Amino acid sequence: MNLVQITLPDATPRSWWTLHRGSVGAYALAVVLTGFYVCVFWFPDVLQPLTQFLDPLSHALRRAPSDHWFLYGTLYTGAILIMGVRMLHRYRHERYHVYRTSALMAVQLLFAYLLPATFERMGHQAFYLTYFWPLKPEYLFPGSIDTLLLSPDRLYVFVGWWSIVCAFIATPVLTYYFGKRWYCSWVCGCGALAETAGDPFRHLSNKSAGAWKLERWMIYSVLVCIIAVTGLLWWANAVPSSPLAHVAYQANRWYGFFIGAVFSGVIGVGFYPLLGSRIWCRFGCPMAAVLGILQKYASRFRITVQKDQCISCGNCSTNCEMGIDVQQYAERGETFTRASCVGCGVCSSVCPRGVLRLDQR
Repeated sequence: MNLVQITLPDATPRSWWTLHRGSVGAYALAVVLTGFYVCVFWFPDVLQPLTQFLDPLSHALRRAPSDHWFLYGTLYTGAILIMGVRMLHRYRHERYHVYRTSALMAVQLLFAYLLPATFERMGHQAFYLTYFWPLKPEYLFPGSIDTLLLSPDRLYVFVGWWSIVCAFIATPVLTYYFGKRWYCSWVCGCGALAETAGDPFRHLSNKSAGAWKLERWMIYSVLVCIIAVTGLLWWANAVPSSPLAHVAYQANRWYGFFIGAVFSGVIGVGFYPLLGSRIWCRFGCPMAAVLGILQKYASRFRITVQKDQCISCGNCSTNCEMGIDVQQYAERGETFTRASCVGCGVCSSVCPRGVLRLDQR
């Protein structure tokens, strides 16, 4: 009998910058990334030489000197564009990934970088039209809503209504038809960085049941926190003399520090080389929590599985940046929906048998 040896594809993203959990290089890169975020948030003077280097670009785009936030936005966008080209090359034969990565790159460049700079050039605040409550909670805070909707400036009124409509109408409608992927894998800047610059680290996400349990506790706790903070601020706005007013302002300050800076920034990106690329999206993002609930209980999105086709190679689970053990569903031939799934489609692309498919029933 002649035996045919079958060589399965290696699921781990391969490149010279791919690091393995626990390696010296992984820790070194984590220190560099976290150090950069610490400087951006709390010690911007350390970055002054880099900030000044971008002065000509800042004047060209905003008619204003560069600052540490412009530096951050430029490096962030540059990382997405450069690593996006790598992503396009890696999946050049997959039309879904070509479209998805191109959309992420375009949205980041146009709506999260050039458009806010244009607003500033016009003398306005730098608005980010791709972020809305609860991920960008201040857009729904009473002070912001009053400033926007009651402003004589039509642009401010537009931004105010845009934020409200996107948060409460567009989000549930689009999630019903497309799942949370329409936002997390096609629009969101956090997702754009994870899908491009974070792609070499996707295999580092923890797939254990314990991590899944921790994920659910943490992400819904953050959602409850921002709902509470928003409610308290509206109460403080309606009843300024209430003892809760001081509590509301303090709660908002602490939320901004621990969640907005430490969790989403320092840990969320700085720990890519240690815990994978979707740490913030998986464990902390309140927008992902809302979208996940809608996807789980009120969406047509599914990952369909062809029965009796899985060969247990493990490629799908290895490449899932959200820590989903996709292989267990594939082995059972079970079509599934998980609240955390961002619909990136990589599990389907790396499957040697074509067992998995992103579907809208």
